[in-house]
Amino acid sequence: MSRWPNAKIAVILITLLAALYLVVVFQMAWGFIVSGAPIAIAMGVVLLLFPVLGVIVVIRDLQFTQRGNAILERMAAADELPEDTLPKRPSGRYVREDADADFEQWKRGVEEAPDDYRSWARLALAYRASGDTPRARKAMRTAIDLDRGARR
Repeated sequence: MSRWPNAKIAVILITLLAALYLVVVFQMAWGFIVSGAPIAIAMGVVLLLFPVLGVIVVIRDLQFTQRGNAILERMAAADELPEDTLPKRPSGRYVREDADADFEQWKRGVEEAPDDYRSWARLALAYRASGDTPRARKAMRTAIDLDRGARR
């Protein structure tokens, strides 16, 4: 029997808590709206909008994660991912100095093949190993966009 990664358990738990939150907020919002007072109606509408915006953000993030993972899985199946040889701390995080030193080769890969989604995906992994999550996400977005364009 396989063990679920902690991230999946966390996502399921957060999703259940968010669903409970949404039920309570929608009940409150409906109560405000049916009260008939203009300010209460406005508060009810705002209470409905914030969770909807939150759900949209979560869905977009899950789609991003799914598309990025699909690229990495295809690359792994084709043996196109770099070997994970960087030293790690006891916590499982990469040693930052070694990840930073290793980073340059993946940056060069993008400079040499800027239209190859695989080079951008490798760069995203290098950014992640260096602890730069925002740039890792940006590089993976580029990889996803290039992959979409290549598969059209």
